[in-house]
Amino acid sequence: MGLLARARKEWFIIGIVLVILAAKLEPRFGVRGGPLKPEVTVAYVAVSLIFFNSGLSLKTEELTSALLHVRLHLFVQSFTLVFFPLAIWLLLKVLALTTIDQWLLRGLQTVSCMPPPVSSAVILTKAVGGNEAAAIFNSAFGSFLGIVVTPLLLLLFLFVTVVVPLVLGQACRGFLRERLERRKLPFGAVSSGVLLMIIYTTFCDTFSHPDAELEPGSLLLLVLIIFFIQLSFMMLTFAFSTRSGSGFSPADTVAIMFCSTHKSLTLGVPMLRIVFAGSEQLSLISVPLLIYHPAQILLGSVLVPTIRSWMSSREKMMKPQSLQPI
Repeated sequence: MGLLARARKEWFIIGIVLVILAAKLEPRFGVRGGPLKPEVTVAYVAVSLIFFNSGLSLKTEELTSALLHVRLHLFVQSFTLVFFPLAIWLLLKVLALTTIDQWLLRGLQTVSCMPPPVSSAVILTKAVGGNEAAAIFNSAFGSFLGIVVTPLLLLLFLFVTVVVPLVLGQACRGFLRERLERRKLPFGAVSSGVLLMIIYTTFCDTFSHPDAELEPGSLLLLVLIIFFIQLSFMMLTFAFSTRSGSGFSPADTVAIMFCSTHKSLTLGVPMLRIVFAGSEQLSLISVPLLIYHPAQILLGSVLVPTIRSWMSSREKMMKPQSLQPI
């Protein structure tokens, strides 16, 4: 494979590297309040575009089927809102014996209690070719569960940026169904392009955040711990969802891996400001979430080709022998 062909195939990974470098070199452009206005273009336009794109590309029968996949939903919600916080609580009992700032550890505990995000898990599941409909349901439903204790405006934000675009996309699909099925439109590329914008603005905020300037040793250790948590939990959900008799398809496994381990920055930041309002340690408590969010996008994006390859080979193995060429 030539260099140009290889670059075209891996354009998304190359794009991630470029947008992170751009964010590091000039974060002012994509930071909140900057020229790109991510508080509007990302929080509303980009996220809405993702779910409109999903509503347009998803077959209605697939979305209906996903809503009835109760076993998958119970697994995801139980893992992310019950097992995840308990496991981190036990881990922090050990980390409390180290030199890591105790407020950073408390921040890590709050991250574990956050609901799943409404965008990254869906985009990464779609990029792999996993059960996108299940990812949408669990991201939206998990976020709903997470914001029950917060102001109703957060629920309104979720409704406007997730439910409305998804319904509009499905409505448009009703009129354009034959044309969409006849033409192979690049829905995946559109979502991946939007994700690059989200990655860029996220890293702009991370690199420009004054509270992220901590003692280098603690910060490095925290980053390593966060990557370890994410990778370990992805492997754990993979092991559980692929075990014999689990009843989950390879596409289901992809949705489970991303939805169960990702945490929401969009809903997490307002929650932290409400719970720790007036606390002098709010900035330190917020740091783990500021690191966790870009880390989950970066790790998930890097793993997309590997997971896609696994899913493809697994689905071929699951085909009935009668369909195999003699």
